[in-house]
Amino acid sequence: MTQNVNLDKLSKAGVSIWLDDLSRDRIKSGNLAELIATKSIVGVTTNPSIFQSALSKGTAYDAQVRELAERGADVESTIRTVTTDDVRDACDVLAPQYEASNGIDGRVSIEVDPRLAHETEKTIAQAVELWKIVDRPNLFIKIPATEKGVPAIAKVIGEGISVNVTLIFSVERYEAVIDAYLEGLEAAKTAGHDLSKIHSVASFFVSRVDTEIDDRLTKIGTPDALALRGKAALANARLAYASYQRAFEVEPRFQTLLEAGALPQRALWASTGVKNPDYPDTLYVTELVAPNTVNTVPEKTLDAVADHGEITGDTVSGTAAASQVVFDQLAEVGIDLADVFVVLEREGVEKFEVSWNELLDATAQQLHAAGGKS
Repeated sequence: MTQNVNLDKLSKAGVSIWLDDLSRDRIKSGNLAELIATKSIVGVTTNPSIFQSALSKGTAYDAQVRELAERGADVESTIRTVTTDDVRDACDVLAPQYEASNGIDGRVSIEVDPRLAHETEKTIAQAVELWKIVDRPNLFIKIPATEKGVPAIAKVIGEGISVNVTLIFSVERYEAVIDAYLEGLEAAKTAGHDLSKIHSVASFFVSRVDTEIDDRLTKIGTPDALALRGKAALANARLAYASYQRAFEVEPRFQTLLEAGALPQRALWASTGVKNPDYPDTLYVTELVAPNTVNTVPEKTLDAVADHGEITGDTVSGTAAASQVVFDQLAEVGIDLADVFVVLEREGVEKFEVSWNELLDATAQQLHAAGGKS
């Protein structure tokens, strides 16, 4: 099997393509392996919504849920077992990509319980627990970049655990995440951990920024406001990449850690499925091409890029000044950017909590039907 030309170009431009989806059917049917072989997939991300969707469809999990019910498992332990089994199996499927990239790719992410997003110590404890349960070197533990999540990130990195920081919306919060990563590396170094084995990505959400800001621009309704629709998300991500370059390529703090074997925390573009049908369906892929980045895509977006994505090389480096102009213009027409990012973070956590609660309810019903604890 040969790789798709467009996706191969994207990979060669320095973008690691990860699939934003996972299910047992995808693993067992060989579909994940096929995407690796034909569509340049070198990683997988999951979140509570993805797990809720996977477990609510079909019969792939029925036998395991019945078995767990017979053992007397409760809802929480059932979900933990089912999800960590899937992630472990996906880690094994991606092990060749992990080895071939010297640990950079071949990664699978699993998220801590979203209900812990505002509880630092409980997030740390569950991150450590999940790391031990899955027991694969190519695992990422996903921790949200809430105010209480940021110190947890530093602590977990300090324990030598690889982290995918999720739900980042603002450049300001992203810079706090970078600081937490560096703080964690410094602690890990002091503790004697091998820094070359600690990996991290920072997941910067894209499409939701346009959705929220476009709605506000439409309500403002002036010609200047309407002309800015569809520009905020790319500008935001490109400013984030400038922060990445400063922190990991210029400033001395990381250079000291680099000498000790540390790796930069790559920027990952998340939420890259286009929600507005007026925009090109490949927008958040083709316009966010930059070295040492990750783009985690839903399958629909992956197929769109494979079919008609125009990959023209780096579309991010050197765009910070123009991106700042967009942000200045947004402020001038009346967009409260600080409020936008507060709203997006709150809604992001709430959406994952809703999905998790739906997963709990569905699993409880399945356990009850199987005669177990609910």
